[in-house]
Amino acid sequence: MTASRKFLPVVVCALIIFCPAAEAQQAAKIPRIGFLAALSLSAYSARLDSFRRGLRELGYVEGKTIAVEFRSADGQSERLPALASELVRLPVDVIVTAGPTSSRAAKEATVTIPIVMAMDTDPVGSGFIASLSRPGGNITGLSTLARQISGKQLELLKETVPRLSQVAALGTSSVPGNAQELKEIELAAKSLRLKVRYFDIPDSKDIDAVFAAASKARAEAILIGTSRVLFSNRKQVAGLAAKYRLPAIYIEQEFVDVGGLMSYATSIGDLYRRTAIYVDKILKGAKPADLPVEQPTRFELVINLKAAKQIGLTIPPNVLARADKVIR
Repeated sequence: MTASRKFLPVVVCALIIFCPAAEAQQAAKIPRIGFLAALSLSAYSARLDSFRRGLRELGYVEGKTIAVEFRSADGQSERLPALASELVRLPVDVIVTAGPTSSRAAKEATVTIPIVMAMDTDPVGSGFIASLSRPGGNITGLSTLARQISGKQLELLKETVPRLSQVAALGTSSVPGNAQELKEIELAAKSLRLKVRYFDIPDSKDIDAVFAAASKARAEAILIGTSRVLFSNRKQVAGLAAKYRLPAIYIEQEFVDVGGLMSYATSIGDLYRRTAIYVDKILKGAKPADLPVEQPTRFELVINLKAAKQIGLTIPPNVLARADKVIR
């Protein structure tokens, strides 16, 4: 047998041994999603459950057919750029962002990896996309921008507190979409014959003072607008509303879950579930620039009867009957 013939069986055996290994490595490569959040992951637990449910509904099995890399700044937004860069270096196939500050960090970290906004108050105003219908670039997703939602909140407050005349609106002026939110509040207040005074809360250290000032100004109810500061300190906010015996309506259900009175808001869980649809489309070849940014389609009224009892308030039957969820 010649040397070349002796070598042939060895080559064949090597191919038999190594080909399955190579195939296994190729099969083991699954899509990797990056999730970037400004707050702690525990703050987003319900939202993440909705996102994971959306993935499951599309046939994905986390850890088997898809992987999710979570990065959280734990309330320290200055850490976001480094975390976004870390996801880019891994690399991930898609980055999901939990809010405007996360979206900005991701946008600055990459112009090639697709970015899906799970929610954003004003993505056009923030400069993330060119328009809702034609995003352009590498960013798409969902917006929480819903006209007249603030007006509906005031209407519900008026129905809940029939003799209501003065309302304190609390928010953070630097939040994208804040100006539009205030405009809607002012329009609704005029039609409802309510006086509304806005209190800006740029930092958590201002929360106590603002509630004291609102009470001193004889506010009879509170409207809590979009604010990462207030959301991060929602238990404190709900506690202060109870302390000053002020009926309050919130922009997010999580406030009610920790003792707030009521919320009328976009269903954030629905937005996160729909985020999975965007991820799926992009993994299958769609380009973010071609996927229109969608707006809310589902809104929920949540009422906490324990909180109502705590401040001596009876929720009118006509308001209670419209609630999507009642905490007793």
